[in-house]
Amino acid sequence: MSEYTIGQFIEKTKQNEAEHDYFELEKPQMLEINLDNQAVWTKAGSMVAYTGNIKFEREGMLSGGLGKFLKKTLTGEGTKLMKAEGSGRLYVADSGKKVQILQMDNESICVNGNDVLAHDQSLKSDITMLKSIAGMMAGGIFQVKLSGTGMVAISTHGDPLTLLVTPDNPVFTDPNATVAWSGNLSPELKSNVSFKSLLGRGSGEEFQMKFSGNGWVLIQPYEEVYFQESK
Repeated sequence: MSEYTIGQFIEKTKQNEAEHDYFELEKPQMLEINLDNQAVWTKAGSMVAYTGNIKFEREGMLSGGLGKFLKKTLTGEGTKLMKAEGSGRLYVADSGKKVQILQMDNESICVNGNDVLAHDQSLKSDITMLKSIAGMMAGGIFQVKLSGTGMVAISTHGDPLTLLVTPDNPVFTDPNATVAWSGNLSPELKSNVSFKSLLGRGSGEEFQMKFSGNGWVLIQPYEEVYFQESK
C-alpha cells in the first residue's frame, strides 16, 4: 500500500512510546537520545527535533585544552560539537546517513571526525592526525579517538562492513571510505604514485590507509569528500 489516510500515516510513522533507551535507533537514519538530567555531545547542526527541557551549548574554542585547539587549527578540522543538557528526548541525524550505535566498555575507538554523531560526555575524546602530506592531499586526515565506558553513535553512508586486521593480513582502505577502527591500531598513509601524477586529476585509489596488527576497521560503500570551511 503506497497511499495512506492521515491517521494511517501518523500511526505508521509516529514515535515508539514503548522504548526509552538512552541511545535508541528510532529510524535507520535517526538517533533518539533520552536525557535524564544529563549531558551528551552531538555533532553541531545534527539536531532535528527535541521535547522536554534541553539546553544547547556550542563547544568552546578552547574546550578540551590548548593542545586540542592547536590540533584543530593545524588540521583545518571542521567538525564542531554541541553539548545538549537537561531532560527530554533529543533527535539527531546527519544528511540521511545511517546511524550505528556502539556501547563502549573501557575501550577505545578512532572515528573519522566527520562521522561522529553523538557520544557520552563521560567518554574522553582527543583529535589525532595522520602526519603525512599524502593524507592532506587525500582529505579526511583527522580522527577523533574516544576512550572509556559509554555510548557513541556514528554515521555511515549505507550499510558498513567491518574488516578484521591480523598480523598476517593487513588491511588497506580508501581514506574517504574509512569510518572507524579499533583504538589500538595506528594506520599508516601510503601512496604508490609519483609527484608527477599528482599534477593531474587524482582519485582516492592513489592513497591508502594501511592497518597492521590485531583489530578491525569499518568501511562504508561510499567515498566521502570533506570540504574545509573558509577561514
